[in-house]
Amino acid sequence: MESSSPSIQQTKKSFFFFNNILMIDFFASLAGLLFGLDIGVMAGANEFIKNDFSANDHDIEKIVSFMMFGAAFGALVCGWASAKFGRNRCLIVSATLFIAASIGCALSNTISDLIIWRFVLGFAIGIASMTAPLYLAEIAPEDKRGAMISTYQLMVTVGIFLAFVSDTFFGYFGAWRWMLGILALPAAIFLLGLLFLPNSPRWLLMNRRRREAYNVLASIRNNNNNVIKKEIKEIEMQLQNSQKGFYLFLYNSNFQRSVILGVCLQIIQQLTGMNVIMYYAPRIFANMGYHGLSQLWFTALVGLVNVFATFIAIIICDKSGRKPMLYIGFSMMTFGLWAVSYFLNKDLNAYPYLQYCCVGTLLLFILGFAMSAGPLIWTICSEIQPLQGRDFGIAVSTVVNWLANFFVGFTFLTLINTFGASRTFLLYACLNLIFIVLIFAYVPETSNISLEKIEENLMEGQPLRKIGR
Repeated sequence: MESSSPSIQQTKKSFFFFNNILMIDFFASLAGLLFGLDIGVMAGANEFIKNDFSANDHDIEKIVSFMMFGAAFGALVCGWASAKFGRNRCLIVSATLFIAASIGCALSNTISDLIIWRFVLGFAIGIASMTAPLYLAEIAPEDKRGAMISTYQLMVTVGIFLAFVSDTFFGYFGAWRWMLGILALPAAIFLLGLLFLPNSPRWLLMNRRRREAYNVLASIRNNNNNVIKKEIKEIEMQLQNSQKGFYLFLYNSNFQRSVILGVCLQIIQQLTGMNVIMYYAPRIFANMGYHGLSQLWFTALVGLVNVFATFIAIIICDKSGRKPMLYIGFSMMTFGLWAVSYFLNKDLNAYPYLQYCCVGTLLLFILGFAMSAGPLIWTICSEIQPLQGRDFGIAVSTVVNWLANFFVGFTFLTLINTFGASRTFLLYACLNLIFIVLIFAYVPETSNISLEKIEENLMEGQPLRKIGR
């Protein structure tokens, strides 16, 4: 009996540890769910808003895109704010703003009101999208860090899918205000969960709160006292390498190369055309000849494919390598959009089977993006930055991502109205073809290469495409 007691105690301790980490991962990853919900919700609401407010396409572009403009501002301030006030507090502010803005959008009586609340909503998303992955990276055990951060990315795609499903349900009643207002509910759950999450041990040590950091690690690690002390010592040693990002960018040409590559990768991700499909999917399906609720059902299908394809990236990206997946994904995207452009030039109403072909090739594009450019560009952007400039490099590329997102959202309907849907998709297909060449010429293979080796090669002046060797 006595010999079995330690085993029972260890089992209880492991179970407690698992539940602690599980709860932290779940609630922190809800930031990704809110991000995805906000991306997807406007797709179903656009046409109803357009009818209720007698809005034109340019008004809809502003309503959609000002969320990304707000997110750029949120991403700008959250680096300083999360360092000064803590990751938790920033996420609490983000959740509170999200609740207020969701209700504000639902109660808006003018286009201007809606644009303002969308900006506030974007500001909240910008904070959460920067802070949540950082919090997860700092609180996760080393052997679970990749999985926990991947959960955040997965929750983004789940959020998009749930938004499309919600849009379809409320679409039966034309209830666009409910489409926007219902987002306050998951945000409230997110806020409630944040009240019980611990501070990041790294942030506590940054602020010389060593005892609190020890207590947090003791509550979430299944280790003994010596192992926890060792982890604290390792964090303190890392903190001695203070961030010198802006100074490094001004005076180190090799760091300038990595920052510029990160910025270009984020622009490439947005110019693939993925987010315009997320924002305007029902409008795109209308161009294919679908009308009414069938547009929303096909939009939900887009979200479902997006979720399942993200699993592919999570499962095989470390085994197959980053660049092979990017080549395959961008090839699929190029062909998919070219085929969509081709079919849109045909009389789809006269040939229903061509409508299904058009939908199929659009889903091929979604599959290609979700298994490559979607998750992998974020991964590569974080891997190519040297330690002392990592915060600066990631912050700059993230802000550029939101600004590029704003640009594509603000111009898509204008492009369709000016050049037609077929030529617009052909333009995006050509861009994806160009991106394959740029990836070959400049993007390194970073899988199974230590961050230290990548940094060493970068600072030695190796060509960008070779810094992963």
